[in-house]
Amino acid sequence: MHLFHFLSLLLLFFALPLSADSPDSLRHSKPVHAIGIDFRPGYVIPTRSFFEGENASGEPINTVISAHLKYTFRFASDSRLGRLYPYAYQGIGVSYNNFFNSAEVGNPVAVYVFQGSRIARLASRLSLDYEWNFGASFGWKKYDPLDNPYNRIVGSRINAYLNLGFFLNWEIAPQWNLTAGVEVTHYSNGNTNYPNSGVNTVGARMGLVRSFGPEPKEPVIIVRPEALPLASRFSYDLIFYASTRKRGIIWPDHGELVPGSFAVLGMNFNPMYRFNHYLRAGLSLDAQYDESANLKEHLVEGTSGADMKFYRPPFREQFAVGLSARAELNMPIFSVNFGVGYNVIHKGEDTRGFYQILALKAFVTRRLFLHVGYQLSKFRDPNNLMLGLGWRFGRQ
Repeated sequence: MHLFHFLSLLLLFFALPLSADSPDSLRHSKPVHAIGIDFRPGYVIPTRSFFEGENASGEPINTVISAHLKYTFRFASDSRLGRLYPYAYQGIGVSYNNFFNSAEVGNPVAVYVFQGSRIARLASRLSLDYEWNFGASFGWKKYDPLDNPYNRIVGSRINAYLNLGFFLNWEIAPQWNLTAGVEVTHYSNGNTNYPNSGVNTVGARMGLVRSFGPEPKEPVIIVRPEALPLASRFSYDLIFYASTRKRGIIWPDHGELVPGSFAVLGMNFNPMYRFNHYLRAGLSLDAQYDESANLKEHLVEGTSGADMKFYRPPFREQFAVGLSARAELNMPIFSVNFGVGYNVIHKGEDTRGFYQILALKAFVTRRLFLHVGYQLSKFRDPNNLMLGLGWRFGRQ
């Protein structure tokens, strides 16, 4: 099992029971629970000819249907987090997905954590909400040159699952809610295996939720950030991460997969300014070593294919330091971090230019968090996973 899979399971099974709340509020307040089901029909975006009908069945793969069972909890209204985030909820879900081509794609099952909240109140019993899902999906039929030669999309049986949805939330009766909206979904293995073109879908979602416990109350702000001294509005996240990745090399007339996997090690130091309870933003100093960077220029002459060999590039060609602008959505337990950066110290084509980061932080304590991130290069190329631990200094 790859490190990515192991840490994903850690995130799923251990992060949820823990929170950034104070021990006192957790001891004296019980969470409010709910059970929900979702039905989500979708359209598979035809990013490759495989989806358009260039497959063993000869038929387009353009439809997906998934069924979801979800357990949800939110913090009680008299707890600190319940007062700050009265409409936020989080939980764990499982889904069954049907692409109507089980022989070549499979019928993957996803296990994921999720979180959502209200965006706007539209009427007394109607609101506009959002929800994200993040986890792992199991049971894909991966590419095989003999048994599954057309599927040059999926390179591993286990892939990451990312989903974002926006929907109307209607309270049809006390403790019963009906939801309906739209969503986008992405599946990929984070470059841990090739091929890794990814599967992308857009679609609708409809759901029914049964709650148990009191209804959420209007927010009560405990401490307004603007009332804090300027120095107290800053926090500092220090993150160390690692992963493995595959590397492909593009020649003028063809591409080749480099044999083996390569290590990636990195560090982020991210000072963040707290605008309010939901939003932080700042700059990050990002350093990364990629064992696969700039191999192309160091190929041993006369080697190719499975026998391809390289001279080890100098450390300076595989190490880069960048600066990125970061924004972070803060909610109970989880924070979602976005970044766009540029490598200011680099040597070689593979480390030159812009990079983009999407990361999920799951707080195990008020300061220690699990970090699961993904980095793109030059706004288009998948780069590597960022799997590690972080520590938050300064005010929470």
